[in-house]
Amino acid sequence: MPIIKSAKKKLRQDIKKTKRNRFLKNRYKKIIDEIKKIKDKNKVKSLIKKTYQAIDKAAKKNVIHKNKADRLKSQVAKFLK
Repeated sequence: MPIIKSAKKKLRQDIKKTKRNRFLKNRYKKIIDEIKKIKDKNKVKSLIKKTYQAIDKAAKKNVIHKNKADRLKSQVAKFLK
């Protein structure tokens, strides 16, 4: 455990950021898993919209890289076919 005051603060900040990053990452991963299981195209379309929003938000918050976000959205779009 850190002893210095600034190190303690940094540890608290890192814990908060880790939780937020994990939440944002798990959000789009769960939706992608749901899309893989569903066969109905109407439900897939609505879930794809949610997935795009979650992926874009993760990229905006620098949880994932912009190019990875584009790649993920491309892979998700293939589920419509």
